[in-house]
Amino acid sequence: MRTQNPALDERIFKREAEAAGAAATAAGGAGTWNPPVTDGPASPWRGYKAMTVGGVATATAVLFVLLLATAVVGWGAVTPATNVRAGNTPGWVWIALIAGIGLAFATIFRPQWARVTAPLYALVEGLVLGAISRLFEVAYPGIVLQAVALTLAVFAIMLALFTTGAIKVTNKLRTGIMVATGAVAVVYLLGFVVRLFGSEIGFINEPSLFGILFSLVVVGIASFNLLLDFDFVERGVAAGAPKQTEWYAAFGLVVTIVWLYLELLRLLSKLQGRN
Repeated sequence: MRTQNPALDERIFKREAEAAGAAATAAGGAGTWNPPVTDGPASPWRGYKAMTVGGVATATAVLFVLLLATAVVGWGAVTPATNVRAGNTPGWVWIALIAGIGLAFATIFRPQWARVTAPLYALVEGLVLGAISRLFEVAYPGIVLQAVALTLAVFAIMLALFTTGAIKVTNKLRTGIMVATGAVAVVYLLGFVVRLFGSEIGFINEPSLFGILFSLVVVGIASFNLLLDFDFVERGVAAGAPKQTEWYAAFGLVVTIVWLYLELLRLLSKLQGRN
């Protein structure tokens, strides 16, 4: 888990803008970065390419194509006999998971690498996502299609709420989502540590009433992180962030959507586990 999507922190496009200014200095430029300019309607200045919503959408689509392609491979690599209830997870899934985490951190700390590391992350994450999805599908037939449909529905709803201005992303809202997401991260981290000692925090995975309520809250927090992601893209475009930031923004969106999907899988499994 993570705090407010670190991949879509507003400081990123500011840092990228400064990098663009440094590059201009090295090439004999003025040494400072300013929003894109033109020399008139007849001949726009093309020395700087800025981030666009369309560019982010295209990069996001590419990442999802890569993710879905390897998800098919990950799905096929898990045998129907594997039972998620018994905790029988193929060993290679953990290797792929660690690789994905490494690529995610590399992208977060080196945004300029996103054009390369984001596609690699999508490929590795797809393997993990496909395997996990198959494990849940074996235990709860039909759950994957339900989770995918709900993920798409939540994404559409949050996008509509953002674009229509029904929910405005204020500093107070950003802070609230950041704190809530951080709290979830702490709970999951504690759960991981406790599990290393042979125990478990029951409500994280067990289908108790409190466990279901916990998952509902986490799904809500993941959904609201989408608002922060959309806001980042909007502000990045408005600020004239460098075009390379599109891949970084796309990476952040993929991280949030994958998180939302996994939390919906967890929630649905708890609901079905009570039947």
